[in-house]
Amino acid sequence: MNRFWPGTLLVIALAVSFAVAQSSVDSTPAATTPASSEDMKALFDLMHVREQVSQVMESIAQQQRKIVHDNLARRTPRLSPKDLARLDQFTSEIMQDLPVDGMIDDMIPIYQKHLNKNDVDVMTAFYSTPTGQKLVREMPAMTMESMQAASPRLQALMDKVMERAAAMADDAKGKSATPKPPTDKQ
Repeated sequence: MNRFWPGTLLVIALAVSFAVAQSSVDSTPAATTPASSEDMKALFDLMHVREQVSQVMESIAQQQRKIVHDNLARRTPRLSPKDLARLDQFTSEIMQDLPVDGMIDDMIPIYQKHLNKNDVDVMTAFYSTPTGQKLVREMPAMTMESMQAASPRLQALMDKVMERAAAMADDAKGKSATPKPPTDKQ
C-alpha cells in the first residue's frame, strides 16, 4: 500500500477530538492565536504520533495482506506459497519506504488550520497526564482491534468490488469480441 491510509488521520483525529472535547470554549486571546509549528510538533511528540502512525500503518499492512491473500486464494488457487511470500516481501519493502516524517510534516498545517494555540495547550495538558499517556499507549491496540472487528465488513465489500470488476471485465470482453457490422461506404 503506497498511499497514506486516510483512516490513520481519523484515528489521530479521534484522539485529538477527545482531548479538545475536554476543554471548554474560551474567549481569551490564546483562543484565537494560531498554534505554531513548534506547538504542533511538541504536541505530536507528546502524543507519540510518529510511533502511532507507524504502528497503524503496520496494522493496516497486516490486515491488507490477509485480505489480499484470501482474495488471491479464492481467485487464483494455483498461486504458490512462494508467490505469496514474494508479494509479502514487496509489501514489506514498500512499508519500509513509507515517509512517516514527511506525512507528519504534512499533517501540521492541517492541524494548525483546525486547532488554535489554546486547543493545543489544553491538549498538551491532557496528554501530559497519566490518562492522556494511557490513551496514547492504548490507541494502537484499540485501532487494531477495531480493524479486526471491521474485517468481515471490509472483506464483504472487497468481494463486491472484485465481483463488479470481474463482471465489467467480462462485459468489456464481450463487447470487444462482438464483430462490428460492416459500414456502408457510398
